[in-house]
Amino acid sequence: MSALPPAATPDPAPGPSPWAWVSTLYFTQSLPYVAVMVLSVVMYKNLGLNNTDIALYTSWLYLPWVIKPLWAPLIELLGRKRHWIALTQAVVGLLLALVALSLPMERFFQLSLALLWLMAFASASHDIAADGFYLLALPRHQQTAFVGVRSAFYRLANISAQGGLVWLAGTLHERHGSWVLAWQLVLGLLAAALLGLALWHQFVLPRPSSDQPTPRTPGNSPWRSSVEVFTSFARQPGLAATVAFLLLYRFPEAQLLKLATPFLLDAPEVGGLGLSNQQVGLVYGSVGLGALTLGGLAGGWLISRQGLGRVLWPLVAAMHLPNLVFVLLAALPGLSLWWVGAALALEQFGYGLGFAAYLTYMLKVAEGDGDNPYKTAHYALCTGLMALGMMLPGMWSGWLQAQLGYLGFFGWVLVASLPSLLATAAIQVPRDWGRRSP
Repeated sequence: MSALPPAATPDPAPGPSPWAWVSTLYFTQSLPYVAVMVLSVVMYKNLGLNNTDIALYTSWLYLPWVIKPLWAPLIELLGRKRHWIALTQAVVGLLLALVALSLPMERFFQLSLALLWLMAFASASHDIAADGFYLLALPRHQQTAFVGVRSAFYRLANISAQGGLVWLAGTLHERHGSWVLAWQLVLGLLAAALLGLALWHQFVLPRPSSDQPTPRTPGNSPWRSSVEVFTSFARQPGLAATVAFLLLYRFPEAQLLKLATPFLLDAPEVGGLGLSNQQVGLVYGSVGLGALTLGGLAGGWLISRQGLGRVLWPLVAAMHLPNLVFVLLAALPGLSLWWVGAALALEQFGYGLGFAAYLTYMLKVAEGDGDNPYKTAHYALCTGLMALGMMLPGMWSGWLQAQLGYLGFFGWVLVASLPSLLATAAIQVPRDWGRRSP
């Protein structure tokens, strides 16, 4: 018997196959996030800021993703989710163009941070609508089967930007001799891509009959809806273990992520690898891209075939053990670019496997008992907790690296896997949850 009761199956969504829109939707969902949280790190590093300031101030940009559940009920009440998707993608494109225009200004750091903050709010609103649309437009067996696809394309955009756009910025800098101009051109290109994808999704997204605004009645105010969302979430069994898992599963990665690119770019004299932007783009954008995509697809496939409970611990191990490669890279300076690329490919493949388990568990929490009217808002709560788990450790990571050096810092990242393992041991996951019906 399948572990997926039919009560959770949404109305069939007429229109294109999920392959035509799930990939581009989650590719697009990742682009503003990677611009705010990843490209900004590289950009500020190229423009001369230090690791401590970069990690502290860019970690604050997580806050809109942390608090997005506060306005998730408004998206439920005001308009269809497919319309929210296209609107927020267009807004992000316009804000990216404004960030590019701010870079030559005297107070570019403060101005660009403010614009990135607004972009984070638009991107967080997009996440609410996109994740809710995913739950409405696909039956549950397809939701779990496409977890690997959405994870792969989400990370594909991440690696494409961190690889391809970082490479492009380095090439433009060599050609024009200006980091400001290089990043203006890169951000302008990204802005045009977001505007084009907004237009694409306006036409390609299916139109499920369940994608309707919640009817507004005197007893259905946004405030009352928000209270009900939080209280219904709090009534879930095993809430403390769920919250701990969502906060701590990515505890090592939250710290590693902020310093991985600075480590690759910093000179060997300060413990880095001394790679150029083009080399960083190559090892992340080609080798890392292929490994990440395979890992995400393999993780989703394993879960849909075996069930989350059966494969959870192997996927958790795949998530954390490959962090050892950063210790080896810091301890063995002078390795060829081939070895660096192979090490990063291993880390990215493991991350793709492990993150598929994390996404599937969030779907389980949002699903609740199978007849949850607040699936979209509950999923937003899950991703808000995930963002908080990334924000707080990231804030101190730059300072910690400055105290320990890169080798000591990456050693600490391995130790930091322990809270994640303990949190995983505390949750209860049915062995067959997410498994496709025979």
